Amino acid sequence: MSDTPIRTERRGHVLEVTLNRPKANAIDLKTSRIMGEVFTEFRDDPDLRVALVTGAGEKFFCPGWDLKAAAEGDAVDGDYGKGGFGGLQELRGLNKPVIAAVNGICCGGGLELALSADIILAADHASFALPEINSGTVADAASVKLPKRIPYHIAMEMLFTGRWIDAEEAARWGLVNRLFPGADLMTEARAMADLLASGPPLVYAAIKEIVREAEGNGFQDTMNRITRSQFETVERLYRSEDQLEGARAFAEKRDPVWKGK
Repeated sequence: MSDTPIRTERRGHVLEVTLNRPKANAIDLKTSRIMGEVFTEFRDDPDLRVALVTGAGEKFFCPGWDLKAAAEGDAVDGDYGKGGFGGLQELRGLNKPVIAAVNGICCGGGLELALSADIILAADHASFALPEINSGTVADAASVKLPKRIPYHIAMEMLFTGRWIDAEEAARWGLVNRLFPGADLMTEARAMADLLASGPPLVYAAIKEIVREAEGNGFQDTMNRITRSQFETVERLYRSEDQLEGARAFAEKRDPVWKGK
């Protein structure tokens, strides 16, 4: 077992987070708590704008919960740390883009981790499933998220049967944004991360807060909250230097320089 279950690397404004637990990159309680700290620091660091999450190796992105660790005493309802399982699912105030680069098998809690990202890119040999049904348990986060991301009947089939789908089918249902040959996945994912990192961070923050809050509210309720200045990120954007910079850059026919201020 690796002594460094999570590898991190800063590339400019991008933080790369790699699950590194051979053979399968499964997540135990310790790893989840480390991930919570990593993503909390990412959230709170103004110099970091985008996170890119992937798995080490070419076969596994993440199969989710480490059943071997569970057999040795890790409680399934134990302390996952900040942000819940995998550090992302319940992390409050995460208003920065997160990209998942799915490099192989992605199932159970690993699929729930990917669903916590904003953009999912996948290798063409990746595969996806929610096999919890076969062990008599529930994929709780996926039960909330998946029927909102892909057609209801497909999501329910995956939840009820544990059926595996390949990368092509995942793309067909809109579970992933784009497929690439395995050798090209990280190059393409880094290009996407760099593209987002070059964009306006305050706008991203406003988008994420609006989208997140709109999940539990109707359209008009959400619009009313924006009009009444009840979204902190939107108000910060409207009062920002970046808001003026965008207008100036347009008028001066140049690329804007975003400072996140």
